[in-house]
Amino acid sequence: MSSVLQCVDISFLKDKCLNLGKSLKHDNLLDIDGFDLILELNILRKIIGLKIDKPIDILNRIKRVNSFPNAYITYRIMLAILVLVVLVKISFPKLKIIQTYLRSTMSQERLNKFCYLLKNMLNEINYDNLINNFT
Repeated sequence: MSSVLQCVDISFLKDKCLNLGKSLKHDNLLDIDGFDLILELNILRKIIGLKIDKPIDILNRIKRVNSFPNAYITYRIMLAILVLVVLVKISFPKLKIIQTYLRSTMSQERLNKFCYLLKNMLNEINYDNLINNFT
């Protein structure tokens, strides 16, 4: 079995890299260059070969080599999004339970304050540590 990066069609990869580059553009500043990302991922495909690699393993290799800045940013974003999706899937059902339970005794104003506090707590999470612990 090969890694996901190895299995992806090159034209599909090119389209997605260019779209990501456009999405991460602010005014004339680029977080990543889509064209450079395509080149970096093609080189990574050759380096990784047919090994089975998790995204975190690929990120760790990129970090050690320190030669793929666009791929490094992309993998960090991807892993952060995965963690955020998990957090949202965990948080919203719990919030619904809390809302249902407390709805009879809590006013709307108090519930809004509670949601605000929950939002602040989520903003204070160190996502790098969370990703490391999660993996």
